[in-house]
Amino acid sequence: MTLQVKRLKKTFGPHTVFSDLSFEYSGNTLGIAGSNGSGKSTLLKCLAGLLSPTEGEVNWLENNERISAQIFNQSMGYAAPYINLYDELTVIENLQFLSNIRRHTDSAENIKKWISKTGLSNVEGQPYGTLSTGQQQRLRIAAALFHQPDILLLDEPGSNLDETGRSLVSEIANLYQDPRHLLIIASNDPRELEVCQQIFTVERQQFI
Repeated sequence: MTLQVKRLKKTFGPHTVFSDLSFEYSGNTLGIAGSNGSGKSTLLKCLAGLLSPTEGEVNWLENNERISAQIFNQSMGYAAPYINLYDELTVIENLQFLSNIRRHTDSAENIKKWISKTGLSNVEGQPYGTLSTGQQQRLRIAAALFHQPDILLLDEPGSNLDETGRSLVSEIANLYQDPRHLLIIASNDPRELEVCQQIFTVERQQFI
């Protein structure tokens, strides 16, 4: 799996977040670093296709062939503190709803697996809106992972998590030590970035 970013620029009105940003990465785990407001989240959203760049392009390649948008969307998982699920649906209902949207036939087993792995088994019948902020973040991570994506994008994954929850990030990184998979973590937390093979800084626009 290879990620190519070519001369990327993103503006919001008169404000330029970044411009002429280019890099290529073919490893398993990439960290995107930068201070608050540097554009980490904006870049991650562009990589995920959630935001369209003002200029430039993002290409995902497999065996030197560009992956189509449809296949990419099926193969990608995304988790961030600003993503909300349905307040009135329970933990398991939220994941079942996402499973139906993705049309995954083998999701029931994986739903239970990731509810357990993220430490939510004891609240799987509770509505999302009644969960603590840490439990909600755990569910966001489960929602990004239960369909076993080849490409996983995590924005500040340890946000609102205790130390036990933060260990999930290391476990996830271990799962993605495979040339067929790619994990990208956007964070300014050294503990989250240390699990990455390489780190790209938005401010310097270079690998460190």
